[in-house]
Amino acid sequence: MHGGGLELALVFLLAAVIAVPVFRRFGLGAVLGYLAAGLVLGPYGLRVIRNAEPVLAASEIGVVMMLFVIGLELSPSRLKVMRKPVFGAGGMQVAVCGFALAAMAVAGGLGFKAALVVGLGLALSSTAVGLQLLSERKSLTAEHGRLAFAILLFQDLAAIPLLAAIPLLGQAAAAEGAGLGWPVVLKAVGAIAAVVLGGRVLLRYVFRIVARSQMPEVFTGAALLTVLGAAWLMQVAGLSAGLGAFLAGVLLADSEFRHELEAQVEPFKGLLLGLFFMAVGMSIDLQGVIAQPALVALLVTGLMATKFALVYAVGIRPGGLERREALQLAAVLALGGEFAFVVFAEALRAGLVDRELRDLLVAVVGLSMALTPLLVVTLAKLLRATKHAAPQPPADPLPEDGHPQVLIAGFGRFGQIVARLLVAQKVPFIAIEHSADQVDFMRRFGNPLFYGDPAKPELLRSAGAAHVRVFVVAIDDPAGSLRTVRAIRRLYPEARVLARARDRRHAWELMDLGAQAVREMLHSSLKLGEDVLVALGIAPEVAQDHARQFLAHDQRLLNAQYLVHDDDDAVMQASSEARVELEQLFDADRGTGVLGSISGRRANED
Repeated sequence: MHGGGLELALVFLLAAVIAVPVFRRFGLGAVLGYLAAGLVLGPYGLRVIRNAEPVLAASEIGVVMMLFVIGLELSPSRLKVMRKPVFGAGGMQVAVCGFALAAMAVAGGLGFKAALVVGLGLALSSTAVGLQLLSERKSLTAEHGRLAFAILLFQDLAAIPLLAAIPLLGQAAAAEGAGLGWPVVLKAVGAIAAVVLGGRVLLRYVFRIVARSQMPEVFTGAALLTVLGAAWLMQVAGLSAGLGAFLAGVLLADSEFRHELEAQVEPFKGLLLGLFFMAVGMSIDLQGVIAQPALVALLVTGLMATKFALVYAVGIRPGGLERREALQLAAVLALGGEFAFVVFAEALRAGLVDRELRDLLVAVVGLSMALTPLLVVTLAKLLRATKHAAPQPPADPLPEDGHPQVLIAGFGRFGQIVARLLVAQKVPFIAIEHSADQVDFMRRFGNPLFYGDPAKPELLRSAGAAHVRVFVVAIDDPAGSLRTVRAIRRLYPEARVLARARDRRHAWELMDLGAQAVREMLHSSLKLGEDVLVALGIAPEVAQDHARQFLAHDQRLLNAQYLVHDDDDAVMQASSEARVELEQLFDADRGTGVLGSISGRRANED
């Protein structure tokens, strides 16, 4: 392409807008979308861009900004809280995977320095893909999800010294192992000291002055100057430019400007990092990779199998996970990562690897990222199929003396509030929770809580349910809630059951079973809305009256829709009529509308 910069920008943006949503739609991630777009546009594809080197050089600013943002997120206080999983499990994962893969590279004929860089680069997993998979499967708060986040955090940390060491290893390799001279080492140490000391003394002072100017564009300029200035200083010293940006981010992580800086840099980081991945894709000789499919398949299989086995072992110890959780952790982290592209690009520049090997490694990492979603889905299906074989702890023996007046099924946040109110009134109750971990935790506070499935008839009988006056079903899972209410209704058809409802449809299903449904968000949302009205200057009694009218109106609507909830058209009609009724009620409060004029005439007649 021989057009100007505007045409280049249009081509890049168009490719990103098309490729990234398509790849994300199929669960392959944005990074692979950028790589594919680069392959298509590059000199080995449609040749829209004939020379990828200038694009790659310019796009490295995106990597620099990514490292600055990582530094902003790594405040010392945060690292202190997470130090055990981050530095324990994370450090072990990078070490064992890095050296195992490096040993395989040495066996394949690479020199020690190149093999070490390749092994450590392949040991890093994709933060973007891994966290996206965990988020999609709602596993971020699971045991393996939390440990995966800690390991990925350590990998981000480990990438910084690795990138800083690559230029030094390259110089050492060029000198045929003769060792680095003292001037080079002193220059590197002096640059790091200048960034750390100068940043600690000057950066916050400068940003305070800039913030007082109240000019957003000046603050943006100062943020970019900080990132690029620190990167340039490190590059002049022969170190990685990203190391300077990372150090600047860490120095500002605890400052009052952290979030504003992140917000200012984030858009530039996202676009330029996408451009970097596109440039990497452009520089891959796809024909050369396709010419050796057996080798590529062997390398991808070896990478994923090695990392899967080693991450599984790390998950067991020191991670402390159960085997099922460790398997899920291994599936999420078995892939290569986007940092590998940065590492291999830096290694190519330093002369540690040649272009052919770099292209091969990039293809292997890209394919591992594409295969990981399939691996995670397949493993999840296998684990679900074998879930029944996992032994469940036996239900707790329940006390036979005394007759509780209330039985609470489910002891999460919802059930705990009910229990605290009962304790305050000295009302005897018994609580049953199906999560053994929750039972162990809550018993530390002296709660009368027992493990078991409250939907089991024998457990209800042994809990003295025949003498219970009120059943409270506070289970957060709608399916489990309905199953428990059915069991109570079958055994005790005359019992009064109050059940937590997720939404209107869940409430209707509970009402079908004869339970009184209490929607979990309704009353707290109403109270917040009432406080908002008061904050806006409406009299508290008027705001309270509005909230009361809305609650009564919504309850009538719920009951009206319940009568026709099997007919979607009827439900929509009832909702439309209810909105009209609510508008008329509020118009009447203001003395306007049809109801307002009627009430006004009646007041005058009186």
